[in-house]
Amino acid sequence: MVSPRLSKTIKASSFVAEEKELVFDIDMTDYDDVRSCCSGAQICKRCWPLMIIAIKILDKALRDDFGFDHLLWVYSGRRGVHCWVCDSTARKLGPSGRAAIAEYLSIVKGGENNVKKVVLQEPIHPFIERSIEIIEEFFEGYALVDQDILRSENISKIIDLIPERNRNDNLQKILLSANNSISRWNLLTKELERPGVHAGRVLKEIMLQYCYPRLDVNVSRGVNHLLKSPFSVHPKTGRVCVPIDQTDVENFDPFAVPTISQLIDEINTTSENEENLKIKDYKRTSLKEGVEIFENFLKQLKKTWEGAMIKESDLRMEL
Repeated sequence: MVSPRLSKTIKASSFVAEEKELVFDIDMTDYDDVRSCCSGAQICKRCWPLMIIAIKILDKALRDDFGFDHLLWVYSGRRGVHCWVCDSTARKLGPSGRAAIAEYLSIVKGGENNVKKVVLQEPIHPFIERSIEIIEEFFEGYALVDQDILRSENISKIIDLIPERNRNDNLQKILLSANNSISRWNLLTKELERPGVHAGRVLKEIMLQYCYPRLDVNVSRGVNHLLKSPFSVHPKTGRVCVPIDQTDVENFDPFAVPTISQLIDEINTTSENEENLKIKDYKRTSLKEGVEIFENFLKQLKKTWEGAMIKESDLRMEL
């Protein structure tokens, strides 16, 4: 322990966090090579399903594969989502343990110069198969309809993801014979699954490259990386970083998230009614649902902590 008055006499690098939540930052800008509707900090309802898919895949993996229970999902206020894993075991992980979990969850790899960013090995890991099942729920509506990934000018990019040994020389011509992405995907499936080719794995690689969550391992590895705290206000959008109910993530609307000016107006409007003065301010605003999600999360965390304390006390008594 160091006295606060002596803190400036010690190198900053000497201070190491004893605990920190395991965090994941999913940013929509990392999907710019696979979304056609927006780019950069822009988001819309056509590309937001990428965040829904990310939450569903990562939440299930962190709970089922690693046994974590206390995951808080938070809207970043602009173009992505954050996950805070608050279990005691997660908070005490060192950089190598954090990196190992992030690497396990990372499937899309390679920078801008890598055309093919997903390469699967046989047999395919059960975690990846589960992820594909989640993606399949959204693939037609999101990738084939909203993003139109097999539009004429994008067909060559899809073909580039197929190993030459699995390609039909006339594949582009075959796909262009159909007039929409759904029909073209069906033709592609038929071509890659025909006898002698057996390239169904390639279809899964394409689905993962276009829909699987993209993680920054360095964000999760370090204990010094800062994320916006829940309920902070994004400086550029004015939107509040509200918690997301992961059990109802498909109904979360990032465009309905309250802004700070909206909250001020709501409080000023309702405070005119004297009866409302007995109610907590947040309950009179659009922030009510987000706070309730956060409070429920904290209740579960407290329950686990109290259970651990009782168990520890019982062990001491036995000794």
